[in-house]
Amino acid sequence: MTQTPKKINVLEAIRQGKIGGGESHVLDLVSYLDKQRFKPVVLSFTDGPMMQSLQQMGVPGYVIHTEKPFDIRVWKQVKDFLRKQEIDIVHVHGTRANTNVLWAARTLKLPVIYTIHGWSFHDDLPFFKRMARIVAEKIITFNTRLNITVSDANQYTGHKALGAFKSVVVKNGVNLRRFNASATYPDVKAAYGIPEHHLVLGYIVRITGQKDPLGMIRAFAAVYAARPDVTLLMIGEGDLKDAAVQLAKDLQVDSRIVFDNFRTDVPAVLHAIDIYCLPSLWEGFPIGVLEAMAMGKAVIASDVDGTKEAIQHEVTGLLVPPKDTPALAEAIIRLVDDTQLRQELQTNARNSIIANFDAKIMTGKIETLYQQLLTPTGVD
Repeated sequence: MTQTPKKINVLEAIRQGKIGGGESHVLDLVSYLDKQRFKPVVLSFTDGPMMQSLQQMGVPGYVIHTEKPFDIRVWKQVKDFLRKQEIDIVHVHGTRANTNVLWAARTLKLPVIYTIHGWSFHDDLPFFKRMARIVAEKIITFNTRLNITVSDANQYTGHKALGAFKSVVVKNGVNLRRFNASATYPDVKAAYGIPEHHLVLGYIVRITGQKDPLGMIRAFAAVYAARPDVTLLMIGEGDLKDAAVQLAKDLQVDSRIVFDNFRTDVPAVLHAIDIYCLPSLWEGFPIGVLEAMAMGKAVIASDVDGTKEAIQHEVTGLLVPPKDTPALAEAIIRLVDDTQLRQELQTNARNSIIANFDAKIMTGKIETLYQQLLTPTGVD
């Protein structure tokens, strides 16, 4: 009798259980992994909706709670967890998860893959804080067996900032089974009480400084003054949410902005909008943009980092300079007025995702890297 080969136990570790770009990436990855060859296990350092999604998928998910990087108090717990789960490969997503997994993995001589979903250092940080983060990234990227960057821009930034840095580029993909523009969805627009004749702008991300929510609201105020039959749907949570709500009141547009917390039914929310906006200051390779494009939505986003690798300006979306409120408002008004352009961008966006950014293909590339890590020669 032929003996069935032992499955490769892969740990996918991530900072938090809330739903964001990195978390969506992990969910898609474990969904598409070949379960005949791999057994995925997910470790998060906070609880949240992602853990419930894993349970529904039948993928083991665990939480070792900490919200701090380099938290040595949990390192032994992580080591014991890796040993108990008989992990063969450790795949960490994001800097904070890496800082709390790397020591344990290395002491057990396990190969570590680090996916950089966006560098922890950026130009808006104070000088010494940025330098400290660069040092931290040098340490953890040097001590992994393989680094994955999700965009060419992030790979270039790594070379520029870290010097002796090597990575393989594997761009993010979208779960096309879930983000299906042809499927039927609940009427989210009606549920929020948005007038049927209104065009809906969608801002569906973490409400933090990186995503420039205050710039989004200022741009919307300018749009609303010129084209009143619009509504802005802001779905997300973050440290700037209270400030965003207050700014909407101050600008007297709060009646036309719908705020809500994170939702797990993102495809239904995207189905309800007409134009997706992401005015980020920096990005790795934004999954939210890819998901909106997969749902056949016109996208306006900042011309930064990996975003400009996802969007071809004037073909699959519109790119505007970051922190440029007038340019963002002008782009929105352009798509509100130009129905033909909006429809062309929607069609082209959907086709681009199907051709280039399918999560199934992304997962296949990562599976190949897993296999190569366990061969004697490893990854070149």
